[in-house]
Amino acid sequence: MFDTVPEEPRTPFLRADPAKVHRNLQRAADLAAAAGVTLRPHAKTHKSRQVAELQLGAGAVGLTVATIGEAEAFAAYGCSDLFIAYPLWLDDASARRLGDLAETTRLAIGVDSVAGAANAGRHLGGRGIEALVEIDSGQHRSGAEPDEAGDVAVAALHAGLPVRGVFTFPGHGYGEDPVGVALEEATALRAAVASMGAAGVEARVVSGGSTPTLAHTDLDVVTELRPGVYAFNDAQQWELGVVGPEDIALTCVATVVSHAGGRLVLDAGSKALGADRAPYASGWGRLPGAPDARVVLLSEHHAVVDLAGAPLPPLGSRVEIAPNHVCAAVNLHDLIWSADQAGPQQWSVTARGRNG
Repeated sequence: MFDTVPEEPRTPFLRADPAKVHRNLQRAADLAAAAGVTLRPHAKTHKSRQVAELQLGAGAVGLTVATIGEAEAFAAYGCSDLFIAYPLWLDDASARRLGDLAETTRLAIGVDSVAGAANAGRHLGGRGIEALVEIDSGQHRSGAEPDEAGDVAVAALHAGLPVRGVFTFPGHGYGEDPVGVALEEATALRAAVASMGAAGVEARVVSGGSTPTLAHTDLDVVTELRPGVYAFNDAQQWELGVVGPEDIALTCVATVVSHAGGRLVLDAGSKALGADRAPYASGWGRLPGAPDARVVLLSEHHAVVDLAGAPLPPLGSRVEIAPNHVCAAVNLHDLIWSADQAGPQQWSVTARGRNG
C-alpha cells in the first residue's frame, strides 16, 4: 500500500504519524459502530489513496468527496462507493464524467433546490446515480430550508433521479458552541425527514456530522457520519478544544533559518502551511512540541514563531508545525511522508488540485 523511500526530503514537507492516524481513525470508527451508524469520511482533508484505504479498512462504508475530480481520483484507485456532498449544477460535460464514474462506482450527488434536482435528473436520470437533498442546518452556505426538503426530493424523483436521503454540514461548529450546533443539526434533519415523509419520500440515509461536532451528534437522528479533519486534526481543532496536541497526526516539518529579533524563523510559509486563520485562531499555526508557542507572522516562504519564553532551537534544526487548516495545507503538497517500523514512506496526495 505504501512506497518505502530511503530518507525524508528537504524542508518544508508534510509528515504524518501513522500511529496517531490509526488512533484517530479507529476512534471515529468505534463511535459509529457503537451507535449502529455508518461512517463515510470526507476525503477532501487528506486527498490520499493510502489514507482512504486505511479509512475503508477501519470500517468506513465509502468516501465523501467535494468534487467530481476528487471522485474520479479515488475511483481510479478502486473506491467503489462515493458521495459528492455538494449541490452540483450539471452540464453535458460534467454529466458525462459522472456517467463514466457510475459504470464502476456506487455514486450519489447532492442537490439543494427544485431547479438543481430537475437539472441533475435531466442529465443523469436512469443511470443509477442517487441524490441526497442538502439542507441548511445553520451554517448558511448551501442547502435548502428543512421544510423544503420534500419539494426538492419530489423534483429529483420526477426527473428520474432516485433519492437516497438527506444531508447537512454543521460547519458553524467551527467557532460556535459545538453542543448547540449539533442540536441545530438534529432539529433541522428531523424537520427535513418529516418534510420528505409528508411528500411520500423515505429518507433512507440521514447524513451529518463534522469533526468539531462529532462527539455531540445526535445518533438517534443521524444514520451516517461524515467527519473529515479527524484523520489528521490540526491547530484549529486544538484551538477549539476538540483535540489536544497529542492527537495531531500531521505536521509541516520546517528548518530553523534565523533567530532574527530573538524569535524563531522557519522556512515554511503560506505556500506550505496554507493561509487560513479563523477569527478564533491565536496564530497562523501552532507547535505541538511547544504548546505555548504561536506562529505570529506568515509570509509566502517563512513563518515567524514567538516561543513564549521557550529556548530557541539551534539554527539548522527541524521543527514541526501544526497547520491551522490541514485540508488547505495538504492540497499544497504532492506527498505526505510518514515513518513506522518499515521505515520512511510516501503517501500520495492523490486528488491534489482536483477542484472541479
